Amino acid sequence: MMREEYPRPQFVRERFVNLNGVWSFAFDDENVGIKERWYCTPEKLNQKIEVPFVYQSELSGIKQRQVHDVVWYQRAFSWEKQELKRCFLHFGAVDYRADIYVNGCYVGNHFGGQTSFSFDITDFLITGEQSLVVRAWDPHEDETIPRGKQFWEPESRGIWYTNSTGIWQTVWLEEVSEKHLEKVELTPDIDQGNVCFALTVSAAAVGQTLRYQISFKGVVICEDQLTIFSTFTKRWIDLYNQKIFRTNFHDQGWTWSPENPNLFDIRFELVEGEEVLDRVTSYFGMRKVHVENGMIFLNNQPYYQKLVLDQGYWPMGLLTAPDDESFIKDIELAKAMGFNGCRKHQKVEDPRFLYWADQLGFIVWGECASAPVYSSDAVSRLTKEWIEIIERDYNHPSIVTWVPLNESWGVPEIHLNAQQQSFSKSIYNFLHALDTTRLVISNDGWEMTETDICAIHNYNHGGENETEKYNHFKRSLASVEGLINHPPGKWAIFAQGFTYQNQPILLTEFGGIGYQVQSQKGWGYTSVNDGAQFLADYGRIMRAVYESKALWGYCYTQLTDVEQEINGLLTYDRQAKVPLEQIKEINDQYHPEQIFIKNRWRKEAEYE
Repeated sequence: MMREEYPRPQFVRERFVNLNGVWSFAFDDENVGIKERWYCTPEKLNQKIEVPFVYQSELSGIKQRQVHDVVWYQRAFSWEKQELKRCFLHFGAVDYRADIYVNGCYVGNHFGGQTSFSFDITDFLITGEQSLVVRAWDPHEDETIPRGKQFWEPESRGIWYTNSTGIWQTVWLEEVSEKHLEKVELTPDIDQGNVCFALTVSAAAVGQTLRYQISFKGVVICEDQLTIFSTFTKRWIDLYNQKIFRTNFHDQGWTWSPENPNLFDIRFELVEGEEVLDRVTSYFGMRKVHVENGMIFLNNQPYYQKLVLDQGYWPMGLLTAPDDESFIKDIELAKAMGFNGCRKHQKVEDPRFLYWADQLGFIVWGECASAPVYSSDAVSRLTKEWIEIIERDYNHPSIVTWVPLNESWGVPEIHLNAQQQSFSKSIYNFLHALDTTRLVISNDGWEMTETDICAIHNYNHGGENETEKYNHFKRSLASVEGLINHPPGKWAIFAQGFTYQNQPILLTEFGGIGYQVQSQKGWGYTSVNDGAQFLADYGRIMRAVYESKALWGYCYTQLTDVEQEINGLLTYDRQAKVPLEQIKEINDQYHPEQIFIKNRWRKEAEYE
């Protein structure tokens, strides 16, 4: 079995049953499985697949690129029902619609290929061996489905990659008491020095005692207990206790940042007398992000973000990382090159990646797969996924920004179309209604409406010999006027009726130097032939970025090669194309923040 680690690191119970591994599997190209009751006849599923890898991937054991819109999975498992206990079945993600059957009975369904879901299957269990069947439906030609970089045509090309169908994250079971914790939302407030926990429990748990304990670096700093009088409970706990060195006034104190990823552990116990009914552990970071005077602040201090675009694809697993070490490796390689974070591009990443970003200190911009076209179905589908994204990932301190739209994908007429502009504005405000702790970008790249960050894409740096083109690129980055009023392509920076409102400006896609070092052929936005040329070109592009007095950070394209794209800093299998320390030396160019701030204010005054 692969992917054996605990799949929900922000809400951990000691015991769980991992259902990854070999399942029975079948394509249902004629869509007859429901009619023929395949959920009762597992012998119809005559292939084998390694879950959680999609059939298109090598690690699935099938590796087939042909389009199959409907697939079926089945596996047996053992479970003994116990009095006053419930059995929950969890899915990390299934693309796109999942229908779940247990012991021949229909349990329910879930729409959305990027987000987690679960069912209480207690009442479907029988004596003896259990049977779990999953039908996954992924209509490849439906362009109203949020699919991101998964291509809806048979072969990958351009910026689109191999499609993924079916189960692509861990499937697992856990047993809980009828009186149990359902959800906890942890909100730090570094200005007041406290953390708020909002706890939801099952109806049966009302009247029980809740104990909680908070520790920092192994030392208990707070513990208490209370009686649960409602299914929803909220408490604020003072962590700083009037201790100045716990704040970041003099140094980092107890706050979370990429440089000092301080985390607090928290344990909740629901008890009845001396019996512990439910025990859950989690963690949080004291982290704040906000915008002020055209700058991004992390923990109330100006912070220059050095991000790298991360597609989250692996050559053998596609959207699914082969193992937990793969997440660690990607973060450590990026940090070794001098990046302090990433923008996860057109993908809701596995919670295990976010866990390691929290632990290792790595900023994440969270993004959702977009639909290619605009329709009422596309709007409702994307909105539903964002509700589930924020509910799942709210507690991760590493996530500082949400990116609901990218380059007008799914809103292709947004520049002039009032309806599509309304969606962009509404999703911006909707995410703020769900989450007040993070920034939101309305449409990363161009044609923005209401937005916290002015996020611009510009690949017009030109080749080594295109001096005039490079000089224009450099001039356009140098000032606010150049960035806002001289867009690099055919799209305006802001949609019609919207203007720049002194938001921080970041160059959130650029670079993409193509460099082939293995047999994989492909393309980049510019091309070089060897490592020396690559470093020279990378240095040339980054000089233009660092010399800008208007930019407050960047996101370089991209971390790795992916399929036909050979524009990564690393190969598809995560090998360095050039020495990492030389990339880091370029990324570590001197950047005087206080002078930068002063110049930024002066430039804003000139622009106004």
